[in-house]
Amino acid sequence: MNAKPAYWDEACGALAEADAVMAGLIAACAPGHLVSRGDPFQTLARSIVGQQISVKAAQSVWDRFAAAAGHVQPGRITRMRITTMRACGLSARKAEYLKDLAGHFVRGEVDPGRWPEQSDEEVIAELIQVRGIGRWTAEMFLIFNLLRPDVFPLDDVGLLRGIGLAYGRGEKAARHEAVTIGETWRPWRTVATWYLWRSLDPLPVEY
Repeated sequence: MNAKPAYWDEACGALAEADAVMAGLIAACAPGHLVSRGDPFQTLARSIVGQQISVKAAQSVWDRFAAAAGHVQPGRITRMRITTMRACGLSARKAEYLKDLAGHFVRGEVDPGRWPEQSDEEVIAELIQVRGIGRWTAEMFLIFNLLRPDVFPLDDVGLLRGIGLAYGRGEKAARHEAVTIGETWRPWRTVATWYLWRSLDPLPVEY
C-alpha cells in the first residue's frame, strides 16, 4: 500500500532538470512520495463525508457511519435507511449523496474496471455525474487513489498558494499564471503539485 509510484523517481529527475525552482523544492523536502488511498468506493465516500467539516469531525462521523454499515460497500449502502445514516451525524444532503454514489457503483455507471483504459478527463466525467462530487474531488481521487501522474487541480487553493510563494510575490497565484508555469511540468504535474503542497506543510499530503 505504501509503494512508491513507478514513475516517481523519473518524474522528480525530469522536474528538477526542467525547473530550477522545482529542483529546490524537491531537494528541500524530506524523503517521501505519493501513496494510494485504497478502495475506490470508500475513498469517494470519505470525500463526501468530509466536505465542509474539520478532519477530526469527519473522522468521527465516518467511524459511526462505518460501524452502522458494517461493511462500507455499495450494495450495503444502497440498503441503509436515511434515518440510520442521519443518526451517524450525516446531513440529509450527504446521506443522499452517499446513496447516489452507491447506486452509481451498483448500476455500473461508475466502474473502476474501466479506469485503467480511460483518460483522466474520462474518469473525471464519470465521477462528476455523482451528486456531491465536483471536479476538484474527482481530481483529488485521480491523484490520491489512481496515482495518475499528470493531474493539475487548478481549483485547489493550496496549489495556487504554493505557486504564488515559490514563483511569485508571495500571494496566491492566478489560475492563468498557474497554467503557464505548469506547462513546464508536463507530464508530471501531479508530482509537482505534491511538492508544492509539501512546501506549505512538511507533513505528507493525504486526502
